[in-house]
Amino acid sequence: MAITNFNFSGDVTDHKTYEQRHCSAELTESIQNQSIWLLAMNIFLSITGSITAFLGNALILIALHKESSLHPPSRLLFRSLAITDLCVGIITEPLAVTYWMSLMKARLNICRYALSWAYSTGHVLAGVSLLILSAISVDRLLVLLLGLRYRQVVTKKRIYLTVYVSWVVSIVVSTMYFWNFLLSSWCIKIGILLCLVTSIYCYTKIFLTVRHHQNQVQGNVQGQKRQAIPINIARYKKAVSSALWLQLTLVVCYLPYVMISAYITTRSHLSSSLYITLECSVTLVMLNSSLNPILYCWKVREVRKAVKDAIRHLFQCSRS
Repeated sequence: MAITNFNFSGDVTDHKTYEQRHCSAELTESIQNQSIWLLAMNIFLSITGSITAFLGNALILIALHKESSLHPPSRLLFRSLAITDLCVGIITEPLAVTYWMSLMKARLNICRYALSWAYSTGHVLAGVSLLILSAISVDRLLVLLLGLRYRQVVTKKRIYLTVYVSWVVSIVVSTMYFWNFLLSSWCIKIGILLCLVTSIYCYTKIFLTVRHHQNQVQGNVQGQKRQAIPINIARYKKAVSSALWLQLTLVVCYLPYVMISAYITTRSHLSSSLYITLECSVTLVMLNSSLNPILYCWKVREVRKAVKDAIRHLFQCSRS
């Protein structure tokens, strides 16, 4: 693939320059000549991802509504995550498809509007997902450390407050795009890294604590720390495993975007190959919303059973 550079007078410091860079006639010509198949693949993945994200997360929401064995605060966190993934499927991914198609057809005015709204809504929803996944990792750690006090400390009211703060912070940071693009961009990147670090710390602490507890049990050690963890370790490990899979999938989907966008933000030259790499990483981020429902059904037995019951009920209704 030949490399084409698009020169601007300076670094990208506002949203208009960002839109000019990503909705330019030069970029359109280069992509149509060299990389249209990659762009077409992104459009295809976005369309299919939008459908699967909508259907999958709708089923998960139905399942979580009927499932009563999960602790209500934990169920609220998973439900909030499913709602954000559902919104990605019905809002952000269609906007991304609109952006890519308008770029291919050189409809630059539509391209700029679609890009602005896809950027802002995408980062709002991605921010909420990241913060909620971090809250899930903290929640799993508190289950282990607090033991019987967990239900007294982690209440539904506090989880509602956590979800509310997640939405407010994500909306404020993402809408800064229209006033201070550079600050918004770096806040988003730093926020993603902080969320990932928080989750990594929590799961590392969980792993070390559980291993220490198991060593105590195997050695028949009667100590205070053993009494401080009065939970079903086997069941707890399954719950942690499901949350950990969500987190690992998130890292795989988000980390390439963070690295590539951080590299691009302060550059005054954008090549067609670098642009395509960025757009592929954006598609990977949106694909996360389609993968989460699959992980729910695979790793959470109660949710899997509720989803099967919901699908069976839908088929029975369609036949009657």
